[in-house]
Amino acid sequence: MPPAKKRLRSYDSAKTRTAVLAQFEHVRKAVGTLAPEQFELPTRLGDWTVRELTVHLATAVGVVGRYLGLPEAQKQEVALLDWPFATATAAGRVDEDTRAVAARWDIGKLYASTGARIQELLPGASDDRLVPTRFGGMRLADFLVTRTVELIVHTDDLNEATGLAVPYDRQALAACTRLLADALAMKAPGGSVEVRVPPYAVVQCVEGPRHTRGTPPNVVETDPLTWIRLATGRTGWAEALDAAKVSASGERADLGPLLPILG
Repeated sequence: MPPAKKRLRSYDSAKTRTAVLAQFEHVRKAVGTLAPEQFELPTRLGDWTVRELTVHLATAVGVVGRYLGLPEAQKQEVALLDWPFATATAAGRVDEDTRAVAARWDIGKLYASTGARIQELLPGASDDRLVPTRFGGMRLADFLVTRTVELIVHTDDLNEATGLAVPYDRQALAACTRLLADALAMKAPGGSVEVRVPPYAVVQCVEGPRHTRGTPPNVVETDPLTWIRLATGRTGWAEALDAAKVSASGERADLGPLLPILG
């Protein structure tokens, strides 16, 4: 995975913690309204049904409590911007783990247990605690930013599959958008293209002449959810252009070959 030589932006840890808890609560309430037959609906995630999706949403937050209950990692091995490029390597294990949990847990009890555990352990945990993630030791503050990605991306999957309108916590949506934008800048470093995702993120990327003043010659602009769908492969570049969900001007403003970012 490409090394994260530096963090491109800082994240307010207190806001991130609040955002994770708020988005999890949005999801918990929505899942509690689902009828039994709705858990069998298909999703856009391969052969996962809504049941597997809702289990994954719970476990994506539940690992915070699990990691905090384990001995601290000995050293930091994963920086925040390493994480988006590492996720594809864990797809098989995530699928196996999700199916195993789905086979033995009642959904309501899973969400209640997850919520209680994180509420118990998170408030007293240091931002600098090194949690033993599946990719290696990672600062808790950074790992919580990755939880906003998991929560927002899969909340969108849940809304698409069920027709629900689960809200997106503003701070969680912002952190998710920014991390995926920063990952693009890490994947394709440069300054010839400006990518704008108002109101949350602006990054420059792609090798070539660097923009210094005035209107950039190569500009891509889209809204946060479209950007997240592009970055995670839920929407294709050509599809988004055709639907006028993204605008791209300039001869270098084709992000198609760089997407998706998150596996």
